[in-house]
Amino acid sequence: MTALTTVIVPKSGGVTSTKAVVVRWLKREGDIVEAGDPLVELETEKISYELESPAAGTLLKVLARETAEVPVGGSLCHIGDQNDSLTAPKEPKSTRSRPKKFASKKSGRNSR
Repeated sequence: MTALTTVIVPKSGGVTSTKAVVVRWLKREGDIVEAGDPLVELETEKISYELESPAAGTLLKVLARETAEVPVGGSLCHIGDQNDSLTAPKEPKSTRSRPKKFASKKSGRNSR
């Protein structure tokens, strides 16, 4: 049984953003995801990046729709076992996903 994981907007190393905009979801509700799979594309004032799934399981619920502004630490979605009920969730385990940077708005080039 997979623990329910709440995916949040992470602090981006060295970037002082306070929020991110959901550009597009790369997975849909009901999709099976593996840890490290690209999950959602986010954009801050300085960069755009793909956020990787911190856990394996089923994308149970998208909490932030495309074009939504979400504060750092704000919830994006829930990942868990296909049979998990979101009406009475167990103690959610918030995790920090690793952002996968892919474009800098300033230079338009790929960053490391």
